[in-house]
Order: sequence, then structure tokens, then C-alpha cells
Amino acid sequence: MKKKIKTYLLVFAVSWFALATQTQAQTSTFSLEEAKQFAMENSNVLHNTNLDITKAQKEVWKTITIGLPQVTGSANYNKFLNLPVSLIPGEFFGGEPGTYMPVQFGQDYSSDFGFTVSQQIFDGSYIVGVGSSQIYLNLARQANEKTEIDIRDAVTQSYYYVLIGQENKIVMQENLENINKLYTETKAYFENGFREEQDVDQMRLMVKNAENEVVKAEREIKIAMVVLKYAMGFELEKEIELSDELDKFLNPLLTVNNISGFDFSNHIDYRLAQTNFSVSEKLLNLEKAAFLPRLSGFYSYSKTAFGNSANLFKSSISWYPSSLVGFQLSIPIFNSGQKMLKVQQANIEVDKAATQRKLAEITLQKDYLTAVAEMESALEKFDNDKENRALAEKILNKSKIKFNNGITSSTELSQIETQYIQSYGAYIGSTLQLLQADLKLKKANGTL
Repeated sequence: MKKKIKTYLLVFAVSWFALATQTQAQTSTFSLEEAKQFAMENSNVLHNTNLDITKAQKEVWKTITIGLPQVTGSANYNKFLNLPVSLIPGEFFGGEPGTYMPVQFGQDYSSDFGFTVSQQIFDGSYIVGVGSSQIYLNLARQANEKTEIDIRDAVTQSYYYVLIGQENKIVMQENLENINKLYTETKAYFENGFREEQDVDQMRLMVKNAENEVVKAEREIKIAMVVLKYAMGFELEKEIELSDELDKFLNPLLTVNNISGFDFSNHIDYRLAQTNFSVSEKLLNLEKAAFLPRLSGFYSYSKTAFGNSANLFKSSISWYPSSLVGFQLSIPIFNSGQKMLKVQQANIEVDKAATQRKLAEITLQKDYLTAVAEMESALEKFDNDKENRALAEKILNKSKIKFNNGITSSTELSQIETQYIQSYGAYIGSTLQLLQADLKLKKANGTL
């Protein structure tokens, strides 16, 4: 019997270990940097922007191939249902002058095949187009870079939300444990006639409020986790854990001056505006190139056969070769001012792009100065709320001692406990505000 029990215990232990191992395997742990890297590799949005880059690369080669040699082949097989008729002067056949004799020339069947090689020699539009395609490729890459910045920002903010939620939950649980302990003591005093029933009810109410705060904290963590997994491109039904602590990100902001100089020329928004300006200039050059002539060369070779039978591929049928080489020049002469109007429209677009570039510069400077001011305000608010939280906690602890000694009423203790929860909530809010201000500052100066 003992041997069977040992066997059952061994099987249970092995099964429990396998289940625990499987659960651990299903849970992934991420630091903030690992979470951002995972997002860079798995984001659906980035997948599409990467496809846009690939598409732009194909467009570059597509434009280049326009100026490379073009070869086309052709083949024809024909049967005349009625041969063409030509009119020959009648005097050639001894007839009266001024009369004509209808004559049919040719054979019932004909066939030909051949190929043509053409090469563009000069086309101003082609030269501009090749340069423009490279700019569009740069534009696609910059759009992808901006998307990466937005995703890193979203992942970082979500990561912060989870860490702050976890920190809030720990404090709320500690508060619940302390109030539960106080409630148990108060209940015992009441049962021995040293407390009123109102004190017990008041403490019970405080316990319920503390439980609600814990549930609220758990719900906020759950929501923040879903948002984080969504931003990362992680499967929503799987679990993740965070390896970084909140102090890792908070302490550097309190000990180091994070406000540095600002160079808008390296910011992605300004570079996008500059690229759009370059695109407008290229489009203007493209419209101007329409006034230039176009020159191309070609070579054509073909073979033709004729016969009165349908089979023209017999060895007795002769195939007659022909070839042609030449140049083709196209010179625009007059188009009623259409091209000039297109040039004027393109000039307007260049002016608009220049204005947008200037606006981007001013906007970036405004965003940076605003972010600096918000960072300074967030630091001041954090320091104040941190001190207020410490004071509220100190007052609460003393009030608990006074309550145990019968100096403070349960109503006063409840009010002080509410004051502590509010001050701690303000501290949590200012912590998040400080982290978000740091993110905004990094995004404003282009270092995110």
C-alpha cells in the first residue's frame, strides 16, 4: 500500500512539474528594449511600410528599364479571301488610251516573322524620372522610420502603464492588509466591549473600499497588458511578464539633466518635409523636360514568304529577308500653352512645399520648447506629490496608532485613509506624467 502511495505521489509530482514547465514556456518575459525590438520585427503596421519600401525599390528599377534596350518580336500568317486589285492603263495591253485594266497581284497566302530592337538615346523626362524614383524610395524609407518611432513610443508608453499599474497594485494590497489587520483588532475590541459597533462598521467600509482599489488596480494592469501586446504585435491570448523595474526609468530623470540642445534638421518630420520639397522640384523639372526633343534608334529584321497553298513552311517555299535601321526624333513645336501651364502649376507646388518645410521647422521648434516646459513642470509636480504622499502616509500611520489607543475616531481615520489614497493616486499620476514628458521630449528632439 505504501509503495502505491509513493508511486501516486511520484506521478503527481512529475505531472505538476511538466505543467509548470509548460506554463513557463508559454509566458514570455520582456525588458523594454526587448519589447521594442519585438515590435520592430512583428508589427503589422511596419510590415506594410516595409512592403512599401520594397515596392519603391521595384519602382526604381522599373523606371531604369525604360531607358534600356527594348526587343519585341512579331509573327503573322495571312490568307487573302480576295486579292487586292490594281488598275493598269489599257494602252499597256493594246487598249484605248484613257482606259484601265483591273489586275490582281499577289498570292493567296503570306506569312512573316521578325523582331525590332529600340534604344532610347535622349529623353529629358527619363533622366528626371530616374532621379525622382530614388527620391520616392527615400520617402518610403523615411515613412517607415517615422512609423518605427511611433511604434516605439506606443510600446514604451504601454510598458510604463503596466509598471505603474503593478506598483499601484502593490501599495493598494499593502493598504488592504493593514486595514484588514486594523479591522480584525477593532472587531476584537468591540467583542470585548472596548469599541462601539459604529467603529467596526466604519472599518468594514474601509476594507471594502480598499478591496475596490485592489480590483481597480488589477483591471488597469490587465487593460495595459492588452494595449502593450497589441502595440508589440504579440498574440493577445498569450501571457507576458516585464523584467524591468519602474525605478530603472524614473531615477535617471531625477538625477540627470535630460534637457539637451535641439537640431531640427535631423528630425524625421523635417527630413520628410525636405524630401517632399525635393519631390516637388523633380516634378517641376519633369514638366520642363517636356519641352526637350526625344531621340531614339531602332533596328528591325523580318522574313516573309508567299504561296498559293496553305503550307508555307515547306522546304520549297522561299523566305525573303528584310532589315531596317534608323533614328526617330520627336520635337515639340506647339501645344497651345498646355506645357507652360503645367510648368506654372508645378512652380506653385514647389512654393507650397517650401512653405510646408518652413512650417515643419517652426512646428518642431514649438514642440521642443513646449516639451521642455512640460518636462520642467512634471519634475516639479512629481517632487511635490512625492512629498505629499510621504506626509499622507506618515499622518495615516500616526492616526492608526491614535485609533488603537482610542484617541482618534473611526470616521477621522477613514477620512485620513481617503486622503492617503488620493495623495498616492496623485503621486502615481505625476509619475506617469513625468515619464510621458520625457518621452515627448525625446520625440520632440528626434532621439526616441
